[in-house]
Amino acid sequence: MIPTLPFGRTGHDSTRTIFGAAALGRMSQEKADAVMETVLQFGLNHIDTAASYGDSELRLAPWMRRYRDRFFLASKTGDRTYEGALASIQRSLERLEVDHLDLIQLHNLVDETEWETALGPGGALEAAIEARERGLVRFIGVTGHGTRVAEMHLKSLDRFPFDSVLLPYNFMMMSQPEYAADFASLIQRCRERGVAIQTIKSVARRRWQEGDGPRYSWYEPLRDPEAVRRAVHYVLAEPGFFLNTSSDATLLRLILEAAESMPVAAPPAAFEQDVRAYEMQPLFIRGLTDTI
Repeated sequence: MIPTLPFGRTGHDSTRTIFGAAALGRMSQEKADAVMETVLQFGLNHIDTAASYGDSELRLAPWMRRYRDRFFLASKTGDRTYEGALASIQRSLERLEVDHLDLIQLHNLVDETEWETALGPGGALEAAIEARERGLVRFIGVTGHGTRVAEMHLKSLDRFPFDSVLLPYNFMMMSQPEYAADFASLIQRCRERGVAIQTIKSVARRRWQEGDGPRYSWYEPLRDPEAVRRAVHYVLAEPGFFLNTSSDATLLRLILEAAESMPVAAPPAAFEQDVRAYEMQPLFIRGLTDTI
């Protein structure tokens, strides 16, 4: 079974591996049910979805009818205004067929202009706070991509006491000094304030190259079991980090099997060998490829 840890200051002990339900976005219900059986088999108790993940919320609904009390349920809104975000939250509740979310997250809040809108008067944060006051959500988080996400999350935490953050973390991203420095500052702040730390893109290899495939996620993942195990342990060897599983459902069992074992961080030389063997590249490079 996957170990659990306190999810920040929420009072919930979440499995250190969180099911990334983006994997269900383009699936039939039958295929989604098979994936969810794997989620149950490994004892995951935390699901992360989003309003923008295709049919993910719809595919989760039958499972929420049966197992709502078993899961800490998180979704996201990409809307930046009060009206749009509140409507998004209500739609997520309807699609999931639940009366509340455990966590609503402001999705990919990195762009400066969007940040000012979302966290300003009449912005999405006001909708999230109102939803919390009405019992529609319990906690509020923020997510993001790109090389400036850690910097922006720090700025967000200065504006509002978010309960969780979510951002990329893997060997290639941490090989970039600017990102690594911002990331370290963010983690220190999160640990001081009891903010849950969620990581994504743990098993990323690189962006898709021409002719690569089949494509089950927007980036190309590692597939070699040992390389996946090293990548998973790279995350879980860090105290308090949570790993959100890949949007490529074909990797779910491989990731969860790696997460079941005691995480042992491989030496840098092992990752450098993987970089050479699999021609790995950072998904985000400042000033070059900084968006999805």
